[in-house]
Amino acid sequence: MVETLKHLPHTFIPLFVAIDIFAVLPIFISMTHSLTEPKREKIIRESILTALIASIIFTVMGETIFRMIGITTDDFKIAGGLVLLVFAVLDLTRRDEGRKKLAGKFGVVPIGVPLIVGPAVLTTLLVLVDHYGFVATVISLLLNLLIVWSVFKKGQSIIKILGEGGIIAISKVMALLLAAIAIMMIRIGLENIITR
Repeated sequence: MVETLKHLPHTFIPLFVAIDIFAVLPIFISMTHSLTEPKREKIIRESILTALIASIIFTVMGETIFRMIGITTDDFKIAGGLVLLVFAVLDLTRRDEGRKKLAGKFGVVPIGVPLIVGPAVLTTLLVLVDHYGFVATVISLLLNLLIVWSVFKKGQSIIKILGEGGIIAISKVMALLLAAIAIMMIRIGLENIITR
């Protein structure tokens, strides 16, 4: 348990950065601003539940899929790091409205997947499970989804306080952190392959 608690900062921060709630929040607000409070609550519940289920299934099945097709965790760290780096660079170089295209219905798709849990989060989850273990990673995932839930609940107030410019600025800082985490993942993967 002590070991798990020591790993929590290492698992929590990358997931927080990968989810990037400050980029998702304006999209959520624009999609739900005309709904009644009970309908908005239902959308929030659906989206959080969908994000949790998709994350857990991918985390549990990921290793099995790797073994079936002969991919090592170091291969995935390098590939995942490159994917995260691409996401981060795209976030840093273009406006937020171009980041994610919306289609379909609200709660499950697109808010739950891919807005809350997209490729960056799934990649991060698999690498964290390999590096820090399943328990620490899932606890950090649950804490992050709790943050997403509370931010969605208070979304209008947060946007009023930070303003659109503040939201964009925070999102860009998150993208820069994501790029740094991506480089770290690539470095660790390469070091493990070289020293093998």
